[in-house]
Amino acid sequence: MALQTNIPAPDFTLKYKDKDGLQDFTLSSNFGNSQTVLLFFPLAFTGVCMSEMCTIRDTLAEYQSLGATVYGISVDSPFTQEVMSKQENINFKLLSDFNREVSKAFDVLYDVFLPGKLGFNGVSKRSAFVINQDGKITYSWSSDDPANLPPFDEIQSALG
Repeated sequence: MALQTNIPAPDFTLKYKDKDGLQDFTLSSNFGNSQTVLLFFPLAFTGVCMSEMCTIRDTLAEYQSLGATVYGISVDSPFTQEVMSKQENINFKLLSDFNREVSKAFDVLYDVFLPGKLGFNGVSKRSAFVINQDGKITYSWSSDDPANLPPFDEIQSALG
């Protein structure tokens, strides 16, 4: 079960890749500055994941107007995420949880992803968290069905 609300979010540092190379992002660097939306997604370049990331891309200004910074997180390498980001003009950071530590900490890691079909071990569940400026989780959603998109309206309501 994903982490619930009203508890401190586990702090973490993950890599992302941009035109300047590999960079680190630490969650607590947002504390006191902005709310944070974390969107865990299973795999880069897959249909539903691309739809989710492109929906956020196209509505990012709405999240920013609510005082939030949005990050996508998957177990893909930062190099794969960079290619996806460039191809789809993703305008927010995609963070690599290649070692699966953050997905474990937020309790959103499949033991086996799509058993009988793919059977991959250790893929992030599609999940969404809103973290306030004090570092507490104020919204938590996770689905065992990777075809379910997050309820974007609920995420925005949690920010407002």
